[in-house]
Amino acid sequence: MDQCGGGTEPATAESQPRTAQSGFGGLAQQMLNVALASPIWKYVLVPQARASIVKTAEENGIPWVAAKEWLKSQKDAPWNDPGHDNHDDVSYPTYYRKSFHAYSEGNLSYDAAFEQELASRAIGARNFPQYSNRGEDVFRGAFERALSRIGARLRRIDGENEVTIVDFGCGTGTSTRRLAKRYPDEAAKIIGIDLSPYFIDVGRTLLKLAPEAIGGGRSEGWIADVDADPRIQLRRGDIADTRLPSNSASVVNLGLVLHELPTSVAKRVVREAHRILEPGGQLWVSEMDFESPAYRAQRENALLFSLLRATEPYLDEYADGMPALRNYIVETFDKVKIAAATGRHYALVAEKGLEDRTNGDGEKVRGLEDYRFDKNMKYAVEDTHLKPWESKQDL
Repeated sequence: MDQCGGGTEPATAESQPRTAQSGFGGLAQQMLNVALASPIWKYVLVPQARASIVKTAEENGIPWVAAKEWLKSQKDAPWNDPGHDNHDDVSYPTYYRKSFHAYSEGNLSYDAAFEQELASRAIGARNFPQYSNRGEDVFRGAFERALSRIGARLRRIDGENEVTIVDFGCGTGTSTRRLAKRYPDEAAKIIGIDLSPYFIDVGRTLLKLAPEAIGGGRSEGWIADVDADPRIQLRRGDIADTRLPSNSASVVNLGLVLHELPTSVAKRVVREAHRILEPGGQLWVSEMDFESPAYRAQRENALLFSLLRATEPYLDEYADGMPALRNYIVETFDKVKIAAATGRHYALVAEKGLEDRTNGDGEKVRGLEDYRFDKNMKYAVEDTHLKPWESKQDL
């Protein structure tokens, strides 16, 4: 069944700005803001959020503890090499130094890097609980199918150029490796870029080790099979200023990154993606949709939303700024399509035109085709996500 839904008019549903809330909801939000600025955040909300995701993992057959210990114990890994660069001399943007994902140092620690793919597996299990430890594969597959439905494709623009995919905010390389596996013949180079040198260290180590997953009689290993692929390059860098040549990429992939950025930085990232894309190249975005009924309902309940906000410092700004950021993408690119991927996430394809399209007055033509809602404004994909207090679906 095609889940794109109705026509091509932009959806009118919008997330409710937090400042517009009143009554008990507004009071609860004010109380939550105080809590997030106090030691309660560090000593209560963050441990609770972390415990919830670890519980989700273990109860869904994801060996969080065993896999992390296996990775930490690798003798030849950078974190076990006394002579390895400890990255103390690397400078980072101010926004990036905030606490993220229950880590006081944010993404700037090996502990966060060890657990990134573990957490991603657990989140997949929460989004598609009926698939348990395979939920992440279904989750990522949902984005891939949605992107394909709205025109995502690799195309060699110039017969003399090799096809290059650039994966913005690659983390430890989960999405980069998946792109490589998805395009074994079409892509000559897949470049993953992330600001955290710790994440890049872990990603490169996994590619070097190429481990098998725990299970099937194996008591040691990673949470998934990792295939070594010489086409993959993991680089530490700023996705708002990649230093890559202009017009050099066929695709820029931006998967679940924008909600972790201030809106001003997100716009710079979009502009950088446009700069490095070849004419005819595409930006692929996979993201949280706070205009979906599921996330709107969760966000309107300040107490239920507190677990998410406790570990995502820019989530409110992202939710409030979704329409403006989408409009910026439309203004920057030549053709933009968006569709529901899950019951609370969207996929977006933005194409850099081969040439500027203009109307009779010489003005550039921009357009958005929005397939997230049907003609009755019902979200096109049913929500299957676990409730905030659940860790496993009862079968």
